[in-house]
Amino acid sequence: MSDTLSSRKTASALRASARVCAELLLVFVLTAVALWLLGRMWSVIWPLVVALLLTTLTWPLVAFLRRRGWPPAVAASSVTVLFLVVAAGVVALIAVPVASQSGELGDGVVKGIQQLRGWAAGPPLNIGDAQITAAFDSAVDRVQHSVGTTVSTVVTGVSTVFNGLVTAVLALFLMFFFLKDGPRFLPWLTRQLPGRLATDVPVVAERGWETLGSFVRSQAFVGLLDAVFIGLGLWIVGVPLVLPLAVLTFVSAFVPIVGALFAGLVAVLIALVSNGLTDALIVLVIIIVVQQLEGNVFQPMIQSRGLGLHAAVVLLAVTLGGSLAGVVGSLLAVPAAALIGVVWRYLREQLVEPTAEPEAGRAPTGATPA
Repeated sequence: MSDTLSSRKTASALRASARVCAELLLVFVLTAVALWLLGRMWSVIWPLVVALLLTTLTWPLVAFLRRRGWPPAVAASSVTVLFLVVAAGVVALIAVPVASQSGELGDGVVKGIQQLRGWAAGPPLNIGDAQITAAFDSAVDRVQHSVGTTVSTVVTGVSTVFNGLVTAVLALFLMFFFLKDGPRFLPWLTRQLPGRLATDVPVVAERGWETLGSFVRSQAFVGLLDAVFIGLGLWIVGVPLVLPLAVLTFVSAFVPIVGALFAGLVAVLIALVSNGLTDALIVLVIIIVVQQLEGNVFQPMIQSRGLGLHAAVVLLAVTLGGSLAGVVGSLLAVPAAALIGVVWRYLREQLVEPTAEPEAGRAPTGATPA
């Protein structure tokens, strides 16, 4: 009798394990299919992503104008035109000079890495292993390509000018519609979804919007502060290529942890090649001081709540995004991971503390743009 009962328990455990494995396999297959579809539709999804990021930056001004009684279309149009004027000024005053100096910046970084390799090969380190040399050569190639890619991404937005223009036009139109009709989205979505989804999906969308907006606005402002202070420090020390290095610092701020290290390394290498070891150490001290001010003063004051992601998760997300989609993947990895975290926290809340069903005929609240 006991053997029969044990056999039944074993069979039940095996069936449960097989069911779990089948469900996990189905999840992996669906994830792979979703990623494949995203890749196929990237020409449409990329302008949508850019428009969402731009909307998070410009929505506070639109909300301010609408609270002052401006009609939605007028407020959205005015902010869109203002954004175009500011963007044109940035391209004329910053992007064009940066693009003209991108080759010089890349060459300076390569020379700095080669100088470090020569120093490591001599006393007291005496590193002459062929694998170390190959690693340095690989680093030279990677930096040379990544710096050029980063600068070209700042200037064009995508790999070619034509695609960049198409993306910019679509993103601007989408941004205008998001700014004008955004508050209507969640009520409309609530009416389209059945049952429990009418409550869950709008809540997750609202939380995701708040998280994305907090990340983009805080990183943009903190990146601007970093670029200004580090740029002033480089200018005072007399390091060349101040403008490209400041722009690189600003763009790198959108890649937490990794971006700051990369931009700081580039600035130190340029100072080492151009001004010598003493100025390079001074630049290193300036970058460390600014980064400490950012981490302990600026960011806690500007960003009211964090992304809820551990530093290890951020590093893994940036690494995975960079390996899958290069610079664009690195820029989008942390916001994507933060949105996944929003969904996971909401699911955990529902599993641990299930909420009461909404009252009949009452729509969930929430009127933020998407």
